[in-house]
Amino acid sequence: MRARTEEQRLADLHCHSTVSDGQLEPWQVVELAARQGLHVVALTDHDTVAGVEPARQRARALGLEVVPALELSTAWGAQEIHLLGYFVDVAAPPLLRELQRQQEARWQRARLMARRLAALGYPISWARVRELAGQGTVGRVHLARALVEAGHVASMGQAFDQFLAEGRPAYVPQARLTVQEGIGLIAAAGGVPVLAHPGLAQVDHLIPAWKAQGLAGLEVVHPAHDSQQEAHYLRLAQEWDLLPTGGSDAHGRERPEDQPGAVRVPLAWVEGLRRVATRPSRRP
Repeated sequence: MRARTEEQRLADLHCHSTVSDGQLEPWQVVELAARQGLHVVALTDHDTVAGVEPARQRARALGLEVVPALELSTAWGAQEIHLLGYFVDVAAPPLLRELQRQQEARWQRARLMARRLAALGYPISWARVRELAGQGTVGRVHLARALVEAGHVASMGQAFDQFLAEGRPAYVPQARLTVQEGIGLIAAAGGVPVLAHPGLAQVDHLIPAWKAQGLAGLEVVHPAHDSQQEAHYLRLAQEWDLLPTGGSDAHGRERPEDQPGAVRVPLAWVEGLRRVATRPSRRP
């Protein structure tokens, strides 16, 4: 029975690409996933679905399924909460409008942080930040890379610790949807709302209330979860009738554990999400 279970661990439901803060192009995520023997991969870029269709185009030639998805930034009070949305309609107008609004806000936020860095005596090239972001969503990771390239810091970790992390001198808060709004946005696009890496969020006491608002799943398997946390969240998912999901949260950095397929979940979990996904709403 164990061997059969292991054979079915052929899905990675949490991967990022260059359209947000990953270092692999969407097609490269797909190629690496196929090379790892995966049957299903979900592209879950932050606050964008721009990479889904390029990933699907490459996947068709490789016989791999790409689940249309995203990782949505929301807030509970002052705390940032990430929601994964699976099987979303990537053409749903309400979703696209909100993501466009968020992308514009991200550019404004990044520009303000760059100005703060300059005022602190650590100027970076805004043109270079834009180049690093490419066609994707700009974020603090691109500012951090620019700081490293400019020689102001030795590493991206130092860039965050010294300047860009919450509470540091160049940090600018990001306006976010509430958790309830995020759940509603994903559901309105026909998707399945899932709480990302709950072991990091530490909001177990809020999950029942969010379930009442439409939360449908918990990310049980994640690199930040140890075996005890995985067992804990699998038990909570079963007790609260929530779907289990999981994945590598791969960003494609040069580490084996940060590649698509480094963490795998059963194909049965994909089918559970598929069954719950609703007919996409295309209402304007």
